[in-house]
Amino acid sequence: MGNRSTQLPMELAKLQEEIKGYAEGFGLDFFETIFEMVPSDAINALAAQEGFPVRYPHWRFGMNYDQYSKGYEWGFSKIYEMVINTNPSYAYLMSSNSYVDQKMVMAHVYGHVDFFKNNYWFSKTNRKMLDTMANHAVKIRQYMDDYGQDEVEGFIDICLSLDNLIDPNLPFENPKPQRREEEAPRSQDLGKIKVERSYMDKFINPPEFIEGQKKKLEAQAKQAQMFPASPARDILQFLMQHAPLKDWQRDVIRMIRDESYYFIPQMQTKIMNEGWASYWHSEIMTKKALKDSEIIDFADHHAGVTAMSPGKINPYKIGVELFRDIEDRWNRGRFGKAYEECSDLRERAQWDKKLGLGRQKIFEVRKVCNDVTFIDEYITPEFVDRFKLYTYEHNRRTGQYEIVDRNFKTVKEKLLTSLTNQGQPHISVFDANYENRGELLLIHKHLGADLDLKYARETMRSIFTLWSRPVHIETEVEGRKRFFTYTKNHEFVAKD
Repeated sequence: MGNRSTQLPMELAKLQEEIKGYAEGFGLDFFETIFEMVPSDAINALAAQEGFPVRYPHWRFGMNYDQYSKGYEWGFSKIYEMVINTNPSYAYLMSSNSYVDQKMVMAHVYGHVDFFKNNYWFSKTNRKMLDTMANHAVKIRQYMDDYGQDEVEGFIDICLSLDNLIDPNLPFENPKPQRREEEAPRSQDLGKIKVERSYMDKFINPPEFIEGQKKKLEAQAKQAQMFPASPARDILQFLMQHAPLKDWQRDVIRMIRDESYYFIPQMQTKIMNEGWASYWHSEIMTKKALKDSEIIDFADHHAGVTAMSPGKINPYKIGVELFRDIEDRWNRGRFGKAYEECSDLRERAQWDKKLGLGRQKIFEVRKVCNDVTFIDEYITPEFVDRFKLYTYEHNRRTGQYEIVDRNFKTVKEKLLTSLTNQGQPHISVFDANYENRGELLLIHKHLGADLDLKYARETMRSIFTLWSRPVHIETEVEGRKRFFTYTKNHEFVAKD
């Protein structure tokens, strides 16, 4: 699965400079972007390895490559471009693309790289990930030579099954300062209120108050002895630090974890990122780069990218249309208290204060939002109605998926639920010495969706393999508190 990339032909190199100039003219701000030309099999290989030319050897990359290759060969899918979040950024163009496609792809890429550079949620990412991935590949190959390919690949399988059990907010948190010993509460003080005159002490600090303070301090002391002291949402890190592992295994977990954190912002901003890139390829092409003879080809390919399918969310379509909607609303002043309180439907439809703030607003949104805040703050009832968004469920009787609700509030809540924590369960290590037996207790924070018990069983099996002792999880299923245990006999047991 070699890269076999080449520098751009002179004609495309000139086109890149042209498209770059248009992007800068519109105010986009991006890292240096290096385009390379690759054949279809090479771009499929890059996609299989998540855009990186050098990865550690693993069967999943081969499986991904097979799927992409068959999709292209049978005409089900085509990858027009790949771009990665590094500085400088690297983008790959497929050599079989038409000239119009190459224009559109270049404009699309500059939109992505502007987003990578300026969106807050990408601000903590490793911009030298090309080098990091290559270093990981070298290390893991060495471990395979030292300990056997099957042994290391099997361990990687376990790590990859847990690579979503990290804390997306961790990169943005300040490290908690360690409390110095002299700052710790002293039990002998018992929280007594200081008094100047000793004869007043029994009135200011009566026995029932002292007893209450004593219980409070005992609870604090117990909490301080908890392991971990507070729920650990980054389960991968917790296992790396505390599970009974060999040094090479800890190092493999560290590498898998580093790569997982690198990809988190892309999952957090899929709708925004693709919408922003689609918005700008459309602006650059229709207002600057298109020739009259290219309009039909561009319209056909753009429509293919942004097409909506029944029952599915197309991030390109939702993203670009929501950016356009925000731009239009801020241009016309369709926001704020006066507009929100206007109950005259005709007046609302004709509302236009000619503020012209739309372009400024979408750049601001691009900078600070992720998909959850993007949808939560800016989607409107009019938007849901215009694009015929709805919720649906599977009807067991008919075997069909059927529309359940078109209500704005319901549709918005469903969207937000699917995006919260990237649709992954919110699980933390609560107690690593459960019932004083060295067993692991996990807590599932119920955010509207029950755990898929099939996946929960496999996840707990992987954690058990690393922890070497029984693993428990407390969750909620169909409104009831449930408790499940994965035992040393490899049984998944439910306890009410």
